[in-house]
Amino acid sequence: MTKSKDPIAEALKSAKSETLGVRAGQVRTHADEHSEALFLTSSYVFDSCEDAATRFAGENDCSVYTRYTNPTVRNFEQRLAALESAEDCVATSSGMGAIMSLCLAQLRSGDHIICSSDVFGSTVVLLNNFFAKFGVEISYVKLTDMAAWRAAIKDNTRFLFIETPSNPLSQVGDIAAFADLAHQHDLLLVVDNCFCSPALQKPLALGADIIIHSATKYIDGQGRCLGGAVLGAEQHIESVRSLVRAGGPSLSPFNAWVFLKGLETLHLRMRAHSDNALAIAQWLEQQPSIEQVFYTGLTSHPQHQLAASQQSQFGGVLSFRIRGDKSAAWRFIDATQMISLTANLGDAKTTIVHPASTTHSRLSDLERAEAGITDNLVRVAVGLEAVEDIMADFNLGLAAL
Repeated sequence: MTKSKDPIAEALKSAKSETLGVRAGQVRTHADEHSEALFLTSSYVFDSCEDAATRFAGENDCSVYTRYTNPTVRNFEQRLAALESAEDCVATSSGMGAIMSLCLAQLRSGDHIICSSDVFGSTVVLLNNFFAKFGVEISYVKLTDMAAWRAAIKDNTRFLFIETPSNPLSQVGDIAAFADLAHQHDLLLVVDNCFCSPALQKPLALGADIIIHSATKYIDGQGRCLGGAVLGAEQHIESVRSLVRAGGPSLSPFNAWVFLKGLETLHLRMRAHSDNALAIAQWLEQQPSIEQVFYTGLTSHPQHQLAASQQSQFGGVLSFRIRGDKSAAWRFIDATQMISLTANLGDAKTTIVHPASTTHSRLSDLERAEAGITDNLVRVAVGLEAVEDIMADFNLGLAAL
């Protein structure tokens, strides 16, 4: 029987998410390669002057220059879009590059955005130190206070930006409620889906308009490469793509190829991360030296039911407060031996960090206080090691208190 021209696309029309993570977006070259091809080239050869003019005019899908068109990068964009059920995706050089590109594409001087107060520290620095000086007004509101979000909306508000679950305290935003609020006022809802990935949470299905990813985290899964992505409807993504084309915060083909491999195992890894993190969180809750554990999978978490309603599992990131001050938190962290002291997350290896002195250190004391980043707070991204071995390493930390 003769195969159809694009048998992969045909077979994926009704495929499940796990299958899309392995197969979506692949277009084989004349070599009929099984693994996705890696196109390491800065430019492309045109058949003629007419062909070159046609490509630069955007009248066909052929590649022009790798800053904005590359087959490997496009393969990654299409696969991630398939996983998020998004019309389009544009990849960027990092997760922060994705946020910057979105803001540059969507905002102008005099616009206003509302951002949850407990987002990643670098997001706050980017908005406050750079976009604010160009005349963009930013209001910060607690993620769980919907009345305050309603009150913060102004005539010049352009979009709402939330990160759910939040970094590092695992606060949960009701995506559907935020979408309703945004759309009542003709605003866009932007959701940073880094902690869950499309394996655990689908913000567009809950009403969000735009998704932000740091592919550096769980999409890679092994701490190898930097990358980011912006996803949503074509009408929203086209301006971001134009910005990336002009400004150049684009994703390298090699990194895109690594992320393609990461997407193949994403669902399996996220299930394992979630299982391990839940076991560790439940164990930490029983330790007398631990004041409080923040993990949405715990029934003690005030938004556990909300998280369960919009996530398939609870992810790999948790945080906890040591009984004591900064010195106690540092003693705990420094006493561990196997666990990696690093600010990254989403790695196969368990990582640990002290947010107040690292990821959120550039915030003012007031900003950290408003975000709940206390000196005794520790963040852990639970990896894929045996749970017993992670607990054994944590016991070294507990013994140092």
